[in-house]
Amino acid sequence: MEAPLSRSLVLVGFMGAGKSAAARELARLLGGRAHDSDEVFEARAGEPVETFFDREGEAAFRAREEEIVLELLGGPDTVISLGGGALGSERVRRALEAHVTVLIEVEPDVAWARVAGRGRPLARDRAAFDALFTTREPAYRAVADATLPSADAALLARALPSLQAMVGADGRTPELLWATSASGDYPVWVGEGALAAAPWPLPEGSRRIAVSDGNVADAWAGRVPGLAGLIEIPAGEEHKTLATAESIWRALVAQEVTRQDHLVAIGGGVVGDLAGFCAATYQRGIPVVQVPTTLVAQVDSAYGGKTGVDLPEAKNYVGAYHQPAGVIVDPATLATLPAEELAAGYAEVVKTALIAGGGLWERVGAGDAVDDAVIVACARTKLAIVAADERDGGRRQVLNLGHTIGHAIETVTEYRRLRHGEAVGLGLLAALRLSGREDLREQVAGLLGAAGLPVTITGIDADAVAQATRRDKKRTGEHVPFVLCDAPGAVRHGAQVAPGDVRGAIAELIG
Repeated sequence: MEAPLSRSLVLVGFMGAGKSAAARELARLLGGRAHDSDEVFEARAGEPVETFFDREGEAAFRAREEEIVLELLGGPDTVISLGGGALGSERVRRALEAHVTVLIEVEPDVAWARVAGRGRPLARDRAAFDALFTTREPAYRAVADATLPSADAALLARALPSLQAMVGADGRTPELLWATSASGDYPVWVGEGALAAAPWPLPEGSRRIAVSDGNVADAWAGRVPGLAGLIEIPAGEEHKTLATAESIWRALVAQEVTRQDHLVAIGGGVVGDLAGFCAATYQRGIPVVQVPTTLVAQVDSAYGGKTGVDLPEAKNYVGAYHQPAGVIVDPATLATLPAEELAAGYAEVVKTALIAGGGLWERVGAGDAVDDAVIVACARTKLAIVAADERDGGRRQVLNLGHTIGHAIETVTEYRRLRHGEAVGLGLLAALRLSGREDLREQVAGLLGAAGLPVTITGIDADAVAQATRRDKKRTGEHVPFVLCDAPGAVRHGAQVAPGDVRGAIAELIG
């Protein structure tokens, strides 16, 4: 039997998410007890929720439900599953602060298939069901200390050590997002102080060897707990090369690193890509923990396992998919980031918000500041896409919105003139022109300009950039697939665009 929990694990989420089954499975793994608020209600009422709900009304049901939930939350060493509407009570939300709240995610279509016609009083009309899902989703996310993408029993077992670390912690741990993909799962810890407070994803017997650059190493590399070594590389995209990768490999040999050990990539996208690539290839693969310290890495590049280096001819042309063993996102590391780097990261925030639509776009499109909640929302968006398509076979390609022309601009300017995010911002404007969304293009140009990002560029040749797009790594035949945006939340990949239109969109950027 596992050690008793110091706090309860409380599972929340929409009806049909599988919370009850998940609670029973977690309790079995822990050797503890599982309680389900709906089951307790029915046992005490002597009738199904549906008949009580229909006879007495929702208000009476919620009052009785609140009493039961508060009673359940009063005792530790339990796993508790709450009904989908229990968070409507402010008293319940306050009581959850003493426990670890775990959101079990579910898509509306899946939830409807599971519960429609099965005695759920709020699952009788599909339109009302979908509206209720939209209304409740923000409340679930607001209280969640951890988010799991499903109630799958195998996934629960893999996530259990991270959940145990949360309930056993003396203080609050950072927020946990559980990342999943075809080749592996890993914890993502997000929050102020995460670098010191997050449970380390690998055991102590695995030595931690940091890879960092000259801009980050002095400020943050030394704060990685239990660090056994440091490999410092030059800063800048122009150093994301095979030559730098070789220097890292040889340093690992000199430090007698084995497959039992792991790398810690602490820095921005260049460091993350390089360290991940070296981890994927050194001794045919060792683990890597990503510790992103730039905005672009915290909202995008640290997740998903894409690693690689650039060639003079094209960006990210040599690489591998290598999922991290974990990601630790500490927004405090952004405090030492130059304003220009923060602005460059903002372009990826805008890109992600365009892909996500909904509440994230509402905030970003309104020009709201980037805070921890926006970083978490961006991470959720990317993790969900990677979970569905790890290796760019389809849906994941939408993450390249703005990148086809952005990467081409970087290549033509030899990776020296623009930061990656600055090039992506220009690429977004070109993609929106190709999408025929002038109004959205103007809005995005305003957002980028307000953040200090360029919306035009001088001194480059439109034909050279257009030609460089044909070396995009996603090309599989005669046509380069473009990602277009019909509206926020409606982004499509694999679009064919006439060469003349591509050149025209690029030429519009040249001031």
